[in-house]
Amino acid sequence: MNTWSTQHTFTPFALSTTDSLPELAMINLSDWGMVTLVGPDSKSYLQGQLTCDVVSLSADKSTFAGHCDAKGKLRTIMRVFHYQNGYGLVQRQSVMATQLPELKKYAVFSKTEITQTTAVILGLTGTQAQATIDHHFDGDTNVRHNDTATVVKVDNERWLVITTAEHADTVITTLATNAIYTTTDLWNLYDIKAAMPRIDSITELEFIPQAVNLQAVDGISFKKGCYTGQETVARAKYRGINKRAMYIVTGAATLCPQAGDALERSVGENWRKGGTVICGYHYADDHAIALVVLPNDLDDDSQFRFATTPDALWHKLDLPYDLNAE
Repeated sequence: MNTWSTQHTFTPFALSTTDSLPELAMINLSDWGMVTLVGPDSKSYLQGQLTCDVVSLSADKSTFAGHCDAKGKLRTIMRVFHYQNGYGLVQRQSVMATQLPELKKYAVFSKTEITQTTAVILGLTGTQAQATIDHHFDGDTNVRHNDTATVVKVDNERWLVITTAEHADTVITTLATNAIYTTTDLWNLYDIKAAMPRIDSITELEFIPQAVNLQAVDGISFKKGCYTGQETVARAKYRGINKRAMYIVTGAATLCPQAGDALERSVGENWRKGGTVICGYHYADDHAIALVVLPNDLDDDSQFRFATTPDALWHKLDLPYDLNAE
């Protein structure tokens, strides 16, 4: 029996708004999972399903991608990369039960095998993460492999580490000699600060890709051919029909905002529903930060609140990228 999860204790790491992030942390990303596609038609099959350009994806890089329904609403957002003899797709575990059957729906006509894996997914974060990966994995690319793991660069301070239950203990012990072991909350904080989109089961089929800024993180190709939902995605770009975007908001809070929570916005002296939480993080000093989908025409000084705590006012922070960049 593989006992890596009991041999290593991953505990929440309390941070206040003024604390620095850990220099090196190993995170148990148990709420993320991976799907693989293997077979000669895997590339062409994904090309017809996802918003990204799979054909041009090189083996040394990864990309964001969305999987939509026919109306252009997102079933999931995933990170796609070459993995073993096919492709790996890392996404939220919560969407697997509903999204995976849809991804498989037309695979009967293609030579590709689509499988939800039992891979162990970890995150390595902090200012020492890059040097740690460089020490243990050959090369200088954003996707690397050795005998026990595949690692995928997310940003300058984060790598996904994908391994098996059999090798997890060795990988953790090797990479995290000087690291703290913590939970997915820290990964959420990184995602929020970087404004990286995600879809959970509670927000599935609610947003088109541009409403969660997928185009701003290079998750949409407007030059590739047709894919499921492509007409809506293209129309949102060229006809300006999208009226929402994802923003970082912060404020006082005693609880962590959860995906699907409703945020209210001020309209004169009144309040009305303003947006939907995508991901939240709660600081130890009773502040919180969250990604929220809001109308994209609000003033920068707009105020927000949760109905459960009406006296705690929230405000937007600057995004780390330009929503209007081509």
